[in-house]
Amino acid sequence: MTFVVTESCIKCKLTDCVEVCPVDCFHEGPNMLVIDPDECIDCTLCEPECPVEAIFSEDELPADQEKFLQLNADLAQDWPVITEMIDPPADADEWREVKDKLQYLER
Repeated sequence: MTFVVTESCIKCKLTDCVEVCPVDCFHEGPNMLVIDPDECIDCTLCEPECPVEAIFSEDELPADQEKFLQLNADLAQDWPVITEMIDPPADADEWREVKDKLQYLER
């Protein structure tokens, strides 16, 4: 099983989760993070650290976020690993409560 970064992360890209990951399974894109399912060890440490509640276990993934399971797997192949916390985007707070953000995903 793996954990999955979902739509809430888009345009927020808060990296609190990255610091607690013991296996460096997070990958950084232009405006979102993803988890490599092949590297994730299902340790659960990242989920409570996410300030926008964007991380779910594969088993608890909301139905409207299921597409992010494959999206995480695909994008993790192209995006570099991130292992340290970085400053969030300047407008991250403005995007915290926005819904339906998939259209804003930058690849």
